[in-house]
Amino acid sequence: MVVGRIGRPHGVRGEATIEVRTDDPDDRFVPGAVIRTVPADRGPLTVTGARWHREVLLLAFEGYDSREEIETLRDTLLEVPLADLPALEDPDDYYDHQLIGLAARLPDGTHLGEVTAVRHEGADLLVVARADGGELLVPFVSAIVPTVDLAGGVVVVDPPEGLLDL
Repeated sequence: MVVGRIGRPHGVRGEATIEVRTDDPDDRFVPGAVIRTVPADRGPLTVTGARWHREVLLLAFEGYDSREEIETLRDTLLEVPLADLPALEDPDDYYDHQLIGLAARLPDGTHLGEVTAVRHEGADLLVVARADGGELLVPFVSAIVPTVDLAGGVVVVDPPEGLLDL
């Protein structure tokens, strides 16, 4: 599961900005953590330093001590094996990878499309590629998405008036 992407270098001491794609960056990116990479030939990487600079996460990695060395890692995806993810305590919580690929249907069974991504932009949003073309952003709240059936491969979307017209 992708938990981040390495961005541009920060400073001259081998730190990189990180595009965070996990809900728990302070637990995931701790010094000593070993993180797999995509492409695989760039890692695994061992985190030697982690700090927040304003609202940007900065990481340092073992063996990458300069701005030029960190630049070679730009756009590398950081991932953890699914088996390493902790079990979720709340039955109404889901990892993004569990939702991606599910069919989105209306309560009457009408097919809307397929969940292609989950965005975390203040509120959680399901990105649904519509069967008739285009994308639909669905707030991932129980009032609008009352049913998530992982075994059946379906999410039920009960949209408020006008949501499907956006």
